[in-house]
Amino acid sequence: MSYDDKIPYKIYLSEDEIPKQWYNVRADMKNKPAPLLNPATLKPMGYEDLRSVFCDELIKQELDDTTAYIDIPGEILDFYKMYRPSPLVRAYCLEKALDTPAKIYYKFEGNNTSGSHKLNSAIVQAYYAKKQGLKGVTTETGAGQWGTALSMASAYFGIDCKVYMVKVSYEQKPFRREVMRTYGASVTPSPSMETEIGRKINAEHPGTTGSLGCAISEAVEVATKTEGYRYVLGSVLNQVLLHQTVIGLEAKAALEKYGVKPDVIIGCAGGGSNLGGLISPFMGEKIRGEQDYRIVAVEPASCPSFTRGKFAYDFCDTGMVCPLAKMYTLGSNFIPSASHAGGLRYHGMSPILSQLYHDGLMEAVSVEQTSVFAAAQQFARVEGILPAPESSHAIRVAIDEALKCKETGEEKTILFGLTGTGYFDMVAYQKFNDGEMSDYIPTDDELQKSFERLRKVDL
Repeated sequence: MSYDDKIPYKIYLSEDEIPKQWYNVRADMKNKPAPLLNPATLKPMGYEDLRSVFCDELIKQELDDTTAYIDIPGEILDFYKMYRPSPLVRAYCLEKALDTPAKIYYKFEGNNTSGSHKLNSAIVQAYYAKKQGLKGVTTETGAGQWGTALSMASAYFGIDCKVYMVKVSYEQKPFRREVMRTYGASVTPSPSMETEIGRKINAEHPGTTGSLGCAISEAVEVATKTEGYRYVLGSVLNQVLLHQTVIGLEAKAALEKYGVKPDVIIGCAGGGSNLGGLISPFMGEKIRGEQDYRIVAVEPASCPSFTRGKFAYDFCDTGMVCPLAKMYTLGSNFIPSASHAGGLRYHGMSPILSQLYHDGLMEAVSVEQTSVFAAAQQFARVEGILPAPESSHAIRVAIDEALKCKETGEEKTILFGLTGTGYFDMVAYQKFNDGEMSDYIPTDDELQKSFERLRKVDL
C-alpha cells in the first residue's frame, strides 16, 4: 500500500451535492418485487388497505414501482445538511495492515447522534407523519439504532414516539435505550405483557429473548388501536430502501470525482435498509447493462435468511398480523439466537433485495459472530473507528476479499458500507475480549420446523 496523492483519506461532497432525489431501483428491475398480500384474503394490498397502518405519503412510495427518481422534500434536505454528506473513506491503514494490493473504500454513516444510517429514513417518516397531522408513531428496534434515530426525528417534529425494543437488546444495550428516552420516546422491552400479541408470544415461548418479528407485532397492534398513530419501521419495506439511497448516490458521486469504479460492493444484511441503500444506484447500472459489479450481502450465520431461507410469502412479524411479503425468510416463527448484532436478527429480507438475489444479480454469504468481532477489532485498531456489530459483518468480508487479492495479486477496488458506530455495544466487545463469545448456527431441523409453518400461498 502506498498513499495516492490524487485520492484523499476522506472524500467529501459539498452540501450542494447532497442528492435532491431518491433513486427507486424498482423502476429498472425487470422482475418487480411481489406485492404485499392481505393475510385474510391473500389479495394484493393497495393504498386503502394500508392506510390504517402506514402514513399516506409513505404508502404511495411503497407501492410505486415505476418512478425512477422521487424528489426529496426541502425540509428533509435541510435536516440532512446537519450530518450529510457523509464521508467516503479510503482505508489506507487497513490496506497497509493487510498488505494487500486491493483498494478499500467505506461509506461511513455513523457521524450523527443516532450513530447509524437509520436517521436517513427516520426523519422522512416522522416528517410525513407530522405533515399528515398525526399525534405519534410506533416502531420496533433491534440493537437500538433505529429507535434512537426515530426518537430524534420525532422530537424534531414534535410528535410522540413509542418504541418496542427486542428484549435481549433492551438488556444488553441500556445506554442506547436511555438515548431514546432522552429524546422523549417511551421504550418497552418486547415481547411485553402490554399487548395481546406480546402476551401470546410470551405464552408460546416462555423466557424468550424476543426478536424483531415480535417487536413489529406489538408496535403494529398499538398503532392500529391508538387513534392518531401510525406504524413506521427502519428496514425491509420498499419505502425505507428508497430513503436510504442517499448513501449509494453519495458514494457513487464521490467515487466518480476521482474516476474510481468499485469491483466489489459489500454490505451487511438484516432486513436490507443499509445494503439496499448502498447498492441501489450501482444495481441500477448493472440491471440496465451499463456497468457490472459484484455485489455481496453479508448476514449472520445465526440468522441466515438469504443463504438458508426460503423464497416465499411469509408474515413480516411473529404475531402474524402484518401483511405477507414475498422474501427470503426463515419463517416468522423463527426466534434467532441472542447474538450481539441485534439489527440483523430478523427472520426475513427486503422483498426488493430478495428478488434481486433470486434473479442472480447479487451474492450472499453468512459469517459467524466471533470472526465478525475479530474483524471489528482489527478494523478499530488501524482505522480508528469502533464499528457497530452489524457493520462489522461487511468489514469481515471486505477483509476476506482483500486477502484474496493478496494471494492472487489482483488490484480490485472494494467498497463497503460502515453503517454506524459500536460505542453502545460495549457488552458485546467485552464478551469478545474476555473470550466469552460463542457462535450459534441453527440446525436444519430447527429451520425445517419453522418452514413447516409458512403460509401456503398459490397465486
